[in-house]
Amino acid sequence: MSSSTLLTEDEITAALSVLPDWQRSGDSITRTADAADFPAAIRVVNAVAEAAERLNHHPDIDIRWRTLTFVLSTHSAGGLTGLDFQLAALIDQAFERA
Repeated sequence: MSSSTLLTEDEITAALSVLPDWQRSGDSITRTADAADFPAAIRVVNAVAEAAERLNHHPDIDIRWRTLTFVLSTHSAGGLTGLDFQLAALIDQAFERA
């Protein structure tokens, strides 16, 4: 699975099967989760920001007190690519560490 190539439906289904906290919404994937408190939520966002910079792939992030929503899509490719699922896995790791 190439990082910047659009994924097939089968590849998307397979990738989502190992990311149970993520849901597909059209040409994007989304995860909403609660951190312990607002400072923990910001720690998650900071960890995600560092990962996003390393990948040069940036999520849409909505912060509502301790509730975070991440939306991933590769806009330049017009849908979901391997980059989206790489970053989703790193976001999951950031929640585990928070």
